[in-house]
Parts: sequence; C-alpha cells; structure tokens
Amino acid sequence: MADERRVEVQKEQKTDRGLVGATFIKYAAYIIIFIGILWFLINYILPMF
Repeated sequence: MADERRVEVQKEQKTDRGLVGATFIKYAAYIIIFIGILWFLINYILPMF
C-alpha cells in the first residue's frame, strides 16, 4: 500500500541588509526623479499655457 510521509517545510526568512538598503536607494532614486520631472512640468511647461 501507499506510505504516508509527513514532510515539514520550514522557511527561514533571511533579510540581507545590503539588499534591503540597495532596494531602498533604488526606489528612493525613482521617487526623486519622478518628483523632479513633476517639478519641471509645473514650473516650465504649465506656465506656457
């Protein structure tokens, strides 16, 4: 007959601080670039209309 096997899977959460920091810097740069583009549009493009 069929054997029943119980397998426990444990996931270890490893947070690599270097990876977290690099991801934070990347998204912070995206936000700064986005704000810079918005600032440019508001200050230079919109007054033309």
